[in-house]
Amino acid sequence: MRRTMLVALSSLVLAVAAVLSVSAVSSADDDPGEESTTLRFDVRFSPQALIATNNERDPNSPLALGDANVFHDQLLVDGERVGDEVGSCVIAALAPEIVANCGLVIRLPDGDITGQFATSPGPDPKPIALTGGTAAYRNIGGEGTLVEFGDETGTLTLEVLHLDTRGK
Repeated sequence: MRRTMLVALSSLVLAVAAVLSVSAVSSADDDPGEESTTLRFDVRFSPQALIATNNERDPNSPLALGDANVFHDQLLVDGERVGDEVGSCVIAALAPEIVANCGLVIRLPDGDITGQFATSPGPDPKPIALTGGTAAYRNIGGEGTLVEFGDETGTLTLEVLHLDTRGK
């Protein structure tokens, strides 16, 4: 009888522990220290500026591994300039498709946001990983999407996650 009682008590303790750990995980998922803000911009792209950095070139190709494309694009809201984005993309692969690794800094009046993305030629939306920032964007993460319309304009949408780092 004692053995049965001990097994029952152990089962009850394990069940209570399981409920408590599930509720702790649920609370962690609802972290009030993380807030999201959406920033939307119209983009006026700068002319393409390709820098040939690889001396071993295929004469039949305008690109070589390591070549870089630098940019300085204007960001607008309701037709008014509110900031810019600067960066570069380095050619990392030529086949089976052209792929570049890009880094950028989005400069806004209340701080800068940094990001990275991989890109290929064409109008496909470019997903951007937001990697940090300064001033108002010091403790951020998140992601963005750059869309090119093909007429030197496009849109940039950023889902900025404000991370609460107090006490860490």
